Formats: sequence, C-alpha cells, structure tokens
Amino acid sequence: MDILEIIQTTVTDMTIISAITSTVFIIMLGFFCRKKGIFSAEVGKILSKVVLTVALPALAFNAFMQDIDPDTLKQGMNVLIWGIAIYIILIFISKPFFLSYKGDKQDTLRVLTIFGSTTFFGTPIVSAIYGPVGVMFSSIFNIGYRIFLYSYGYIKMSGLKMELKNIKTMFLNPIVIATFAGLFIWIFQGSMPQVTVAGIDGAAAHQVAFLRIDQTALWLFKPMTYLAGLASPLAWLSIGSTLGEISFKKAASDKTSWYYSVVKVILVPAINIVFLAILTVTNILPVSFVALATIVIMMATPTATVAAAYAISFDKDALLASNASLLSTVMAVIMTPVWIIILEVISKTGLF
Repeated sequence: MDILEIIQTTVTDMTIISAITSTVFIIMLGFFCRKKGIFSAEVGKILSKVVLTVALPALAFNAFMQDIDPDTLKQGMNVLIWGIAIYIILIFISKPFFLSYKGDKQDTLRVLTIFGSTTFFGTPIVSAIYGPVGVMFSSIFNIGYRIFLYSYGYIKMSGLKMELKNIKTMFLNPIVIATFAGLFIWIFQGSMPQVTVAGIDGAAAHQVAFLRIDQTALWLFKPMTYLAGLASPLAWLSIGSTLGEISFKKAASDKTSWYYSVVKVILVPAINIVFLAILTVTNILPVSFVALATIVIMMATPTATVAAAYAISFDKDALLASNASLLSTVMAVIMTPVWIIILEVISKTGLF
C-alpha cells in the first residue's frame, strides 16, 4: 500500500472522520452560542470548572477500570518515563526557538511552549478517538506534566522558590487524585482482596479485585460513566465559548504569537514523533501506536491555562500570553484533525 492509498484509506475511515467532526462541530457550536448571546461570558468558565472538577476526574479514574496485562503495563511505564523526559528535553530545546527574544518575553514564550493544555484540550480528544486505553496513557503522561508545571513553570515565571501552595495544588487536584487512585487499583488489582462476580451473557463467574467498581459496584460505576461522558462535549463547548468572546483581530496582528503557535502546535508534536520513532526502532523505549498518538495529541495542544495565568499574575508579558493563548487555540483546532490523519498514516506504515 503506497502513501496515497494510506491517506485515502485514512480520510475515508468514518470512525476517524466522525471523531474529528465531533470535535470541530461542537467547538463551532460553542463559538456560535457565545457570539449570539445564548452563552453568557461566564458559561465558558463554568463549563471548564465542571469538566476539570467532575468530568475529567471520573474519566481518568474509569480508564483504569480494566484488566492488566504485561504489554499495557510496560507501555504505561514507558509513557510515564517519556512524560517526564520530554519536559526536561523541552526545557533545553525551547531556548533556541526564541533566542531572538530577551528577558521576560523569552521566559514567557518558553514556558508557554513547554506546557500545553494537555488535560482540558488533549484528554477529551484522546478519549473520543482512542478510548479508555488512550485516556489511561494520557493520565499517566500528565503526571510528569503536573510535576514540572507547578515546579519549573512556577519558579521560572515568578522568580521565587517553590511554595507549599503549589505542592498542594499539584497533589490535591481532583484529576491527580483520581489518576493515582485509578493507577493504584489497576497495577495492584492482583494483590487486593478478591470477590467473585457473575459472568455477563452466560460467561462463567470469576474473581476480581474488590475495588474494580466496574464489576463489583455498578451502582457507583454507572453514574461515573455518565459524568465521564460529559468531559469531551463540555470541554469543546467551553473552548468554543471562550474563542467567541475574544477579539481575534487584535491577537492576529501579533507576529510573535503566530510564530509561537507554529512552534507549540506543529514543531513540538513533530519533535515527539521523531524522538519516539528513534526510541522505538532502537528498542530503548518502545511505544505502541496508541501511546504515540496520545502523546502527540497531548503535545499539540494550545497554551496551558495555568501557564498563561502565571504570565498574567507575575506580569511577565501578560498581553503576549493572552494573544498566544488565543492564536494557539485556533491553530490547535485547525491542526488537530491534521495530526490525527498524519498519525493514522504513520500507523499504517507499521513503524508503531
């Protein structure tokens, strides 16, 4: 199968196309509702709070409610290692991209490049396309992200030492708690007290860990499934609503923000593909296609809200941070479908 056939097969795959159109159409709906006044200025913020405090924690926890196997465990550990390594790499290689900028502007551009909206923007897309395994990998990948965001990111932008409040924010975040709780159950389910559950559709009864609520407490797992299902549509509506209340014309006149957006949404994911391809071929840190795709989509996200908030709070070129956040979001909405197609083409080459 040549490259043109691979591309044709990919762009005619209804599963892929429907996932892309779902993302784009619901973001456009949020944008339309904000422009028409159906959504008030507060709707985007309220929806994002619901997603971050309720829907995404449920989504992250539920993703770990599955049987463990050696290959998936190995992939999860490789994603964890890369999720830490890539931020160390980006701390160093982000500087050459912005050598022509000095002082606060360079610091802001580098921090905004290193930290994207992996949780709010990336995870819902991963969930829609790659399902529970993708969400599991995204949750594991985000462990390194949160460590560096609340340590290096804070110190770089504030000029201060690490504070206790940031450590609390890092570990007491609902998504972090849900991720570690789910990860603990998933890894140690074989060592936990076991209970016998009836098989489904005539299957034989079998034993599972008592904390596998997907089989031992359906009365609890079912409402969490409904909450998890809210993550993607509410996040996309919030993104669209936020885009609808910001002046694109003013931001579009800032050439620096355009350059930053290209680096963040195009170059950073491409760098991940190159490194992971090398690590997989050499068998140093091999990753599966779903792991690769999850990482690339997570890294092709726009400016992280926390990173932009740092710039505004510590007066580190706040206007640049706001413009960069808007333009990178627009570019991410445009480029995400492109990255999904590129990833599917890569998958059909058999490299991952």
